Amino acid sequence: MTEQEGKSPAPRRNHAAPVLDETAKRIIEQLQEDGRRSYAAIGKAVGLSEAAVRQRVQRLLETGVVQVVGVTDPMMLGFSRQAMIGVRCDGDLTAVADTIADLDGCEYVVVTAGSFDVLVEVVAENDERLLQILGSIRAVQGVRSTESFLYLKLRKQAYAWGTR
Repeated sequence: MTEQEGKSPAPRRNHAAPVLDETAKRIIEQLQEDGRRSYAAIGKAVGLSEAAVRQRVQRLLETGVVQVVGVTDPMMLGFSRQAMIGVRCDGDLTAVADTIADLDGCEYVVVTAGSFDVLVEVVAENDERLLQILGSIRAVQGVRSTESFLYLKLRKQAYAWGTR
């Protein structure tokens, strides 16, 4: 199995988010608390049958509103180097961001306003691999310059911000 097989890439968010009713938001909050929570337990919490919750969760998955994944600690898996790369670009920012998003090791890519046009979160096994990824980013047509911010210690990583 290749490295890319077995991982399902996060969908690119280029479309308008669907309108969510209060029940869908409560289901999302249940999944954010525990992505392995059973449909029956979610149904009990939100007042729906197990089958109705299963249907709604499937719709949320298909539309890209939610992903249910196992979040890991990269350090525990041998990825000792993490960084945020600020990228300054010329030309079409979306094309540059999409090309970078396809590079192995670039785990989070966002087009921004401010000092950088694109921010890229990188997870690498070591400094040598980080240098390779950085070279790949710099080789993308439209990349003018990069600035690297190495992570020294993770203090917080949260995904349960709710649905407000």
